[in-house]
Amino acid sequence: MSAVTVLGTPAEVYRFGAMFSIFAITYTFVVVISSEVYLPVFYRLGITSTYEYLELRFNKFVRLIGTIMFIIQTILYTGIVIYAPALALNQVTGFHLWGAVVATGVVCTFYCTLGGLKAVVWTDVFQVGIMVAGFSSVIIRAVVVQGGIEPILNDSYYGDRLNFWDFNPSPLQRHSFWTIIIGGTFTWTGIYGVNQSQVQRYIACKSRFHAKMSLYVNLVGLWAILSCAVLSGLAMYSVYKDCDPWTAKFVSAPDQLMPYLALDILRDYPGLPGLFVACAYSGTLSTVSSSINALAAVTVEDLVKPYFKSLSETKLSWISKGTSFLYGAVCIGMAGLASLMGGLLQAALSIFGMIGGPLLGLFSLGIFFPFVNSLGALVGLLVGFTISLWVGIGAQLYPPLPISSLPKYLSVEGCNFTTIDSNWTLTTALPSVTETILEAQVGERPELADNWYSLSYLYFSTIGTIITIIIGIIASLLSGGLKQNINRDFLLTCQDFDYLKVLLPSSWGKYKEKEKVEGLNWKIRDSDPYPDKGTDNPAFNHMELYSTEHNEKANGINP
Repeated sequence: MSAVTVLGTPAEVYRFGAMFSIFAITYTFVVVISSEVYLPVFYRLGITSTYEYLELRFNKFVRLIGTIMFIIQTILYTGIVIYAPALALNQVTGFHLWGAVVATGVVCTFYCTLGGLKAVVWTDVFQVGIMVAGFSSVIIRAVVVQGGIEPILNDSYYGDRLNFWDFNPSPLQRHSFWTIIIGGTFTWTGIYGVNQSQVQRYIACKSRFHAKMSLYVNLVGLWAILSCAVLSGLAMYSVYKDCDPWTAKFVSAPDQLMPYLALDILRDYPGLPGLFVACAYSGTLSTVSSSINALAAVTVEDLVKPYFKSLSETKLSWISKGTSFLYGAVCIGMAGLASLMGGLLQAALSIFGMIGGPLLGLFSLGIFFPFVNSLGALVGLLVGFTISLWVGIGAQLYPPLPISSLPKYLSVEGCNFTTIDSNWTLTTALPSVTETILEAQVGERPELADNWYSLSYLYFSTIGTIITIIIGIIASLLSGGLKQNINRDFLLTCQDFDYLKVLLPSSWGKYKEKEKVEGLNWKIRDSDPYPDKGTDNPAFNHMELYSTEHNEKANGINP
């Protein structure tokens, strides 16, 4: 949850309706899959970087390719996240857009470099409270202005914004029940299940039970933020149902609608417009800091340690701090690219789809299929990435026609163009790549533009994951994958499903006996001092650790 959520989701609901709220179901599937499928394997291995798993399961080259793809994905996404609140601050206060971009990146890089994962986690705790407070201030004031929640819901109903259920199976429709449930689950599982920015948080927990609980508690937070964003979008429509600021050119992009609303209805209450800006910034700082921390961790663990084994922990600590600073600077630069990518929300999820989908497929090959070898995994990853990149870039060059996104009617009949507030600062943001090409090439669309390139952006991840898995399986079977012996610790097994022990104790006992007969080393004998391997974090310590070496082991990232 970032500033992309704060600015993009309300604008999405305002323009396309409350269909986006179906993501509440998607988040549930994602959290269950992440906590029950991917978390147990990563936690059991006690790894710092998720890409360490790729070397353990496959080889160093697969690990290197996966690491590079993650770095590219995270830098691109972080650029969008930095640009989003800078845009909000530019709109609400008139603060220079690129001055805000640099300020955001510098602040985030500073505390992330000095504080490491501990700073990331503790600042997140406070920032989520600010996010909810900022949303709440806008929602409460809008309810007061409109005379209650009922007028907002009535306006939304008659404006066709309460379109929760659309079961159109067409994959070309931008948002439907199926695209959000299926495509959204693949996209967000790539974020929650295997993305270093997220995984580094729960593998730092005291025990596997705590790690799983952190994800389930997080689900409640996801629902809360999503509810706030959707309500803000509906309130925005109720306020502007007769005068759309975007169509009337009061703002230059849909992502500026939320800060416009905040300034409009909160202007008479000193501090509240600033609270909304803090809301957008809280989302950004939390996301950017975890991204920078993850980039530094992955760089040190996957690109430095394996090739410079003689480095001491102190030197690695300084290298980690240096890479944090470097990635902060790079992400500030990438914010310039974000200004050219059109809608923030779709751009962010498209990046996760194009790169995160194949990576999710790669990890799934290793965890689910014991016969998949390194050659099959590499071929599957490259083919999956190529296909998802093809459709993703094609969708940017030839955007889907409006009929696939089903935008709702926006009116300007009630606008009074002679009384525009002079305090409002219109941005001079550059036109997006999408808008420029759409205007220039309306009549030059190839055949693929209206089917393959018009695929819902949520399916980018689905395509990348499925193709990676299918090609990986075929290539492995053709290259003798059935002959290899794999350490069972690298796979998802029945032992990882804790609830089986409670719900099916008799079946669990039979399963253990079967494994003993087959001679597999599960270490589940009564004499074993650690009967449930991988359920506790040996590096976890309640006490503050002052030693550099111990601190690095406890945090797993930067001291």
